Amino acid sequence: MAQVLEFKLPDLGEGLTEAEIVRWLVEVGDVVAVDQPVVEVETAKAMVEVPCPYGGVVTARFGAEGTELPVGAPLLTVAVGETADGRPAGDGSGAGTAAADGARDGASGGRESAAEGSGNVLVGYGTSQAPARRRRVRPAAPAVNGRSRAPEPVRETRPAGTPQAAPGARTGRTAPADGPVPVISPLVRRLARENGLDLRKLAGSGPDGLILRADVEHALRAAGTQDRTETTAATAPAATTPATPAATGGPARSTAGAASVTRVPLKGIRGAVADKLSRSRTEIPDATCWVDADATELMRTRAAMNAAGGPKISVLALLARICTAALARFPELNASVDTGAREIVRYADVHLGFAAQTERGLVVPVVRDAHTRDAESLTAEFARLTEAARAGTLTPAELTGGTFTLNNYGVFGVDGSTPIINHPEAAMLGVGRIVPKPWVHEGELAVRQVVQLSLTFDHRVCDGGTAGGFLRYVADCVEQPAVLLRRV
Repeated sequence: MAQVLEFKLPDLGEGLTEAEIVRWLVEVGDVVAVDQPVVEVETAKAMVEVPCPYGGVVTARFGAEGTELPVGAPLLTVAVGETADGRPAGDGSGAGTAAADGARDGASGGRESAAEGSGNVLVGYGTSQAPARRRRVRPAAPAVNGRSRAPEPVRETRPAGTPQAAPGARTGRTAPADGPVPVISPLVRRLARENGLDLRKLAGSGPDGLILRADVEHALRAAGTQDRTETTAATAPAATTPATPAATGGPARSTAGAASVTRVPLKGIRGAVADKLSRSRTEIPDATCWVDADATELMRTRAAMNAAGGPKISVLALLARICTAALARFPELNASVDTGAREIVRYADVHLGFAAQTERGLVVPVVRDAHTRDAESLTAEFARLTEAARAGTLTPAELTGGTFTLNNYGVFGVDGSTPIINHPEAAMLGVGRIVPKPWVHEGELAVRQVVQLSLTFDHRVCDGGTAGGFLRYVADCVEQPAVLLRRV
């Protein structure tokens, strides 16, 4: 007899409590193998394909695309084992067919997973024996020509009130009614979802009907024009009617005033950033010190490195190399505070986070073992992680576990900042833009490449003398890169 196992949303990483369903990769009635990806979800940190630890036939899915589920909530159920007639679950085509072979493979995988567990490990599942919990299985579908049929797929319907594609959308090939909608990137899919645009009603102008960002933006502009016209006609008579606090759940405001206010939900990556920054400000007594430095020699050193051939070295990589050298001299700043135990935890290894701005918001990828890397290796890793951040493909492991953060806000054209520490770390080095400025060099006024450096630190882990010594050493290395040769 087939056994129905429930697969719940696993813990996908540190501190993640929920995830949003972006795209289902299987339908009800599909045969799945052990560790086959079944759904693509978006957490506050990354896009993740979630593999199923069971093999068999999908009997139910929980949640439509765009639904947020908490960790531990049911994702889908899978029938594993054999049906009453002795056939593997999902065997609906008889011997010799591909569907039957797939069903047998899936059922076999399901039996093995029930005994041994899945080999694809995510936090919270995949390593232990399958649960012994049983559920009643629906009666098999009527036989056709002596063969049983797999259950018909159950498809979610679009909730009432979801906006249709806007009039005036670009012409092209319309997405199929069933299966995933072809979209050029997850960022475009998210843009449509946040604005309530049904991608299945949108004609893509890309190859084979691929929906591009321009298609979504065009549809949203057309919808906005129509909505403004309808809203003006509908709200004009009630413009002078005040709203009561009981009706609005807040201070009284006029309908006309409310129409000009936009409320943006704090969820996803924006919500995670808000929670983390708020916690940092609440728990960490931070202080900031800063200094201007002459970066002319650093820029000349970089130019000489790049002129020698090989991969180009980035300024960020040189600053990271200086950072790791400074942390070796001042290990107090490569630390965190365990408030429960009232202890300072110092780390021997430097896992260097760096701030990266993306369309989804600010993320902090982590370069593992940065203290063991040279400038060339650091450049390559920065480039790889930055590209993954912009594509939204960073894994939770690449976004957690940092011990110190390097924040290059100079790319925004600003000189200084007092950043908020990336909790639970103890310090962050900020780097402003490098620009020509008047500077006294060797007793004479000259135009030099000047940068402002700032260090924000947790005053619990060290005093101002340590923080000042760290920042002064960084500035000395920026002004005279040969200082680093002492420890090479």
